[in-house]
Amino acid sequence: QVHLVESGGGLVQPGGSLRLSCAASGSIFSIVDAGWYRQAPGKPRELAAIITDDGSTKYADSVKGRFTISRDDAKNTLYLQMNNLKPEDTAVYRCNARLNVVGGIGDYWGQGTLVTVSS
Repeated sequence: QVHLVESGGGLVQPGGSLRLSCAASGSIFSIVDAGWYRQAPGKPRELAAIITDDGSTKYADSVKGRFTISRDDAKNTLYLQMNNLKPEDTAVYRCNARLNVVGGIGDYWGQGTLVTVSS
């Protein structure tokens, strides 16, 4: 079985930083492309950042300049470095990835990690 497991969430004060990780495990050949989504209470899910197979990145306007998405293909791990966090960044963050696995390319989601920005 293939799993995506996030870690790194928690409580942080405004202006602080967190680094989220999303580790893919199982019979995986590679990460094709991936992204971080977030959903705040009472709001729809939104895309925060994506990274393609060639390393290109795109960000939501609300996080541009503060968040950095990256990947370590040797570890099959996706990261989201979040700096200068604001209360409005409070949400459950989930990673999503297209993985090259036994049998072909599949779409996978992690279970989510909660980020709370509050003083």
